[in-house]
Amino acid sequence: MRRYYLGVLFIFICTALLFTCQEKKESSPFRNIENPDAEYVGMSECRTCHEPIYKTYIETGMGQSWGRATKEKSAADFSDAHPPIYDKKLDVYYKAFWRGEDMYIKEYRLSAKDTTHYREEKVSYVVGSGQHTNSHIVDFNGYLHQAPITFYTQKGQWDLAPGYEDGNNIRFDRKIQTECITCHNGYPEHVAGSLNKYAEVKSGIDCERCHGPGSLHVAEKKLGQLVDTSKGADYSIVNPKRLTTEQQNNLCQRCHLQGIAVLEDDKNFFDYMPSQRLKDVMSVFMPTFSGSQKHMIMASHVERMKMSSCFVTSGKMSCVTCHNPHLSVKVTPQETFNAACINCHSKSETTQCTETAAIRQTKNNDCSGCHMAKNNSIDIPHVAVTDHFIRRTPTIENEEAIRNFIGLKSYNNENPTARTKARAFLEFYERYQPNPLLLDSALAYLAKADKRKIDDDRIRSYFLKKDYQEVMNQSEGLSPKKIKSAWTAYRIGESFSMLKTFDQAVAFHKRAIELMPLGLDFRMKLASALVAIKNYGEAKKMLQFILKENSKYAEAHKVLGFLALQENKNTLSVNYTKRAITLNPNDEQAYINLAVANYKMQNFSAVKKVLLEAKNIFPQNKQIEAMLQDLR
Repeated sequence: MRRYYLGVLFIFICTALLFTCQEKKESSPFRNIENPDAEYVGMSECRTCHEPIYKTYIETGMGQSWGRATKEKSAADFSDAHPPIYDKKLDVYYKAFWRGEDMYIKEYRLSAKDTTHYREEKVSYVVGSGQHTNSHIVDFNGYLHQAPITFYTQKGQWDLAPGYEDGNNIRFDRKIQTECITCHNGYPEHVAGSLNKYAEVKSGIDCERCHGPGSLHVAEKKLGQLVDTSKGADYSIVNPKRLTTEQQNNLCQRCHLQGIAVLEDDKNFFDYMPSQRLKDVMSVFMPTFSGSQKHMIMASHVERMKMSSCFVTSGKMSCVTCHNPHLSVKVTPQETFNAACINCHSKSETTQCTETAAIRQTKNNDCSGCHMAKNNSIDIPHVAVTDHFIRRTPTIENEEAIRNFIGLKSYNNENPTARTKARAFLEFYERYQPNPLLLDSALAYLAKADKRKIDDDRIRSYFLKKDYQEVMNQSEGLSPKKIKSAWTAYRIGESFSMLKTFDQAVAFHKRAIELMPLGLDFRMKLASALVAIKNYGEAKKMLQFILKENSKYAEAHKVLGFLALQENKNTLSVNYTKRAITLNPNDEQAYINLAVANYKMQNFSAVKKVLLEAKNIFPQNKQIEAMLQDLR
C-alpha cells in the first residue's frame, strides 16, 4: 500500500512539473528569451538581412532617441536670435555653442558687466529625435550627467531642462542612471559598482529591445535554417506581432508608461525581455489626482490608452493596433491611422461616426484629429503630444487648475505587494513631492509587509524622515558586513554622522563602498566622516580617488582645499578651492575657505574681493559679514 501511494505521489509530481513546464513554454515560446546563452548582436548585424526595415526604423523617434552630439544629430538653433537662458534662482546664464565640430554649453554669472563666474562643458550626446526636444549629456570619464538646458523643438526655443525649473537646477550634476538610459537608448555597457558610469553607450534604441537577443536567430539563418513565417512563427526570435495583446502592451509600456518604476527584489532595469510579464520585473505607478483626466505626462501613452473606451470595451487594443514601430509617425500616412479606427467602427451602426459628412470633410476625415487632442504635458514644458485617451469629444486639457493628490496606482500590476506600494511612496517622495505624509503612507504599508531581519525600506523611510535615532534603532546590533544594500549601509552611516558618532559612521560608509566601489557620493560621505575624526591621510586618498574617476566633482576639490589649509599649504588650498567654486559657484563654505586661505597668505586684497563677491551672492550669511567687519 505504501508503494502504491508513493507511486501515485510520483505520478502527481511529474504531472505537476509537466504542467509547469508547459505553462512556462506557453507564456514564452521564443527560444531567444528562454535560452540564457542567447546574446545581443547589435543593430548592424540585423541590418545585413533587414536593410529596408533598418532604413525606415532608423528614422523613427526610437531609432533617433540618442546619438553623438554632432551638427547632423542636433535639431537645435544656435543662432544669436536665441538669447542666453537665465536662471534667476541661481543667478546664472547658459548658452550653447559650437567650437569647430564640438558642442559646448557655457555657464556664467555677471555682476554689472563683469563675468564673475565662467564654466563650459563639452556635450557628448544628444537625447531625443528632435520631434519634441533635444536634451544634452556630458561625459566625465564615463560618468554621464545631464546638462542644464534643453532645446524644445516644437516651439523652437532653449530653456532649462525638464525638472530644473523653480530653483531645482542642479547644473551638471544630474546622474544618468540605468533607469533613465535604458528607456532613452539601447542597452549600454554599465560599469558594475557605479551609479552612472558606462564603458560603452549605443546610439538609439535598437532592434533587440523589442525582438530580444538575436544570436540564436542569426546563427540559424547563417546555417540555412529558414522558416516560412507565412505558415507559422520563427521561434528563434521574438516577433511582437505574434504576441498577445497584453504581451504587446507590456513590451511598449516598458518605456511608454512613464511613472515610478519599482523593481522587484534582485531585478534591475536590464532584466525585462520581450514576451515576458513586465510586472515580474517592475511595477510602474502613476500618481492620481482629482481631475486626472485633464492632466497627462509626456510618456504616458499606454496609461492614457487604457482609459479609452476603445481599449476597455474591446480588450484587444495595443500600441501596434495603430502604430508600425518600423515607420516614423511623421511619414506614416493618415489613412493608416484612420484604417485602424474604421476596422472597428465600421462593424456596426452603433460604433460608426455620427458626425455629418460636411464636418468630417472639414477635418479631412481625420479620426485621430477629432478624437485625440494635442495636449501639453505636465512634466515637460513647451511640449504638446498626442493624448492617447481616445474620447468622443476630447478637449484641450492641462489648463491651470487645483489638483489634489489622491494616491498611487500601478498600471501594469493589479495586485502589487504592500512592500512594493511602500517603495512607490518612497520613490514619489524622493523624486517629485517631499511631503511627510507620503512617508507615513510608506510606513503604513510596511507594517503590512513581510517581515525582514534587515528592513532596507523601513531604514530608508526613517532616514528620509530625518529621524536618525530611529534609523539607529532599526539597525541596532547590526554588523556592517551583514548589509547587502549599498544604499542601506550609506543611510545608516550618514545617520551616525548626523548624530556625531563618526567612528561608527566610517564603518558603515566603508561597507557602502565595498558594495558599490564606484559610488562616488558614498566615497565622499566616507571622506567627510574621516575628516571629522581627523584621519586626514585616509580622507585625502579617498578624495584623490574620486577626482581620478571624475575630475569635475566639486565637493572633493573643496575638502582637499580644506585639508591643505590644515597643513598650511595655503597656495594648494587656494587652487583646490578656486576649482571647487568654478564647478559650484553657490557653495558658501568654499568662499569662506578661500578667504581664510588668502588671509593666511596675507593677500588681503584677494580676501576682500572674495568676501564681497560672497556677500553679494549670500547676503544673509552672517559669518561672511563678520569676516568683512574683521577685515575692516
